[in-house]
Amino acid sequence: MPKLKEFAVGPWRAVSVLGVAQILSWGALFYPPVLTVPLIAADHGWSKAQAMAGFSLGLFVGGTVSRHVGGMIDRHGGHVVMPCGSLIGAAGLCGLVAAPTASTYFAAWTVLGVAMAASLYDPAFATLGRIFGASARAPITTLTLAGGFASTVSWPATQFLIGVVGWRGTYLVYAALLAGVGAPLLAFALPRRRATAAPRPVHSAPPAKETLPARGLTFMLVAAAFAAYAFVPSALSAQLLAIFTRFGLAPATVVVIGMLFGPAQVLARIGELTVARRLHPLSIARGAISLLVAAFVLLAALPFSVTIAALFAVAYGMANGLMTIARGTVPLALFGATGYGLLVGRIGGPFLIVQSVAPVVLTYVDERISDAAGLMLVAAFAATSLTCFAAIRIEAKSKIASD
Repeated sequence: MPKLKEFAVGPWRAVSVLGVAQILSWGALFYPPVLTVPLIAADHGWSKAQAMAGFSLGLFVGGTVSRHVGGMIDRHGGHVVMPCGSLIGAAGLCGLVAAPTASTYFAAWTVLGVAMAASLYDPAFATLGRIFGASARAPITTLTLAGGFASTVSWPATQFLIGVVGWRGTYLVYAALLAGVGAPLLAFALPRRRATAAPRPVHSAPPAKETLPARGLTFMLVAAAFAAYAFVPSALSAQLLAIFTRFGLAPATVVVIGMLFGPAQVLARIGELTVARRLHPLSIARGAISLLVAAFVLLAALPFSVTIAALFAVAYGMANGLMTIARGTVPLALFGATGYGLLVGRIGGPFLIVQSVAPVVLTYVDERISDAAGLMLVAAFAATSLTCFAAIRIEAKSKIASD
C-alpha cells in the first residue's frame, strides 16, 4: 500500500479522485430509483413496473455502449471520458425531472444509460488499468473501499431530500453535484499517465506466458459468470427493501438494515486487500458467490426475522463487495492489461444488459407470483454464476501484481 501522501500526488491520486466520483455517480444514478420510482409512478399515474422499466432501459443502453466506452478510455484516458459521463448524467437527470410523457421519460433514461456506462465501476476500473497496468489490483480494491459507502450515503440522503424537496428536487440536487463537482474533479485531477511495460533485457529469455487470450471458452465462462451475477445486485437493489417491508418489518427498520450493506461491502474489501490479496481473484469470486448462495439458503430455511434480514444484508453486502473487485481483477489476472479498457467493456456489456432486465423481471414475479418466488429466482442466478466460475480452469500461469 502507498503512503498517505501518495493519495494526493502521483498515480495513486487517481484512487482518491475516482473514489469521490464513484460515490457521487452511484449515489445519483444507480441507487435512488429504489426510493424514487414509486413516487414517479404515482406522480405520472403509471404502474411501478412501467416506471422501473425506464431504469432498465438505461442499464440496457449502458450495456450496448460499454465496450465503446472502454475502448475510448484505452485511447484517450479516463480524464477525458469520465467527465463527459458526469455531464451526460446531469443532463439526463434534468431530463427525467422535466419529462412530461412516457416517451420523454424513457428518452431521459436512454441518456442516463450512456452516463452510467461512462461513470460507474467499469470505466473507473478501465481508467486504473490504463494508469497502473498489470499492477492495478491494489488500486482497484482500494477504490472499491470508497465506492462501498455509496449506498450507505445515497439511500438516507435520497430519503431526506425527498422529504424536503420531493423526488424532482432530489434529482436536481444530484444533477448539480455531478456537473459541479464530479465532472471538474475528473477532468482536472485525474492523472494523465499511462502504464508502460517494463523493458526486457536484449539477451534475456522470452517471458513465460502468464495470461490467456480474451476469447474462447474461458472468456465466455467469465462473461457468463459476471452476467448471471449481475441479476442479483440489480434486482435486489431495486426490490430488497420493499420485499423486507412486505415481509413485515417496519420501514424504519428496513432502512437501518439496508444501511448495513455498505459497511459489509467495505469490510469484505478490507479483508481482500489485507488478508486475501495473495489469493487468485478467481478464488475470491468463487468464495463470494458461495457466501451469497449460503445467505439465500439461510433466508429460505429459517423463519424470517429482523436478525435473519440483517444477516442476509451483511452476507449479501460482503459478497457484492468482493464481486465488485472481481469484476476488475479477474479479467486482469486471466487476460492481462493489454487493451484492458476494451476488455472490461466487453465483459461489462452483458453485465449491464442483464442488470437492465432484472428489476422489471423481479417486479413482475413479485407482483404475479410472490416475493418468495422472486427471491428464489435471484438465488438461481447466483447459483448459475457460481457454476460458471467453478467451471473455469486456469490453463496458463495467470497471475497479477498485488502491490
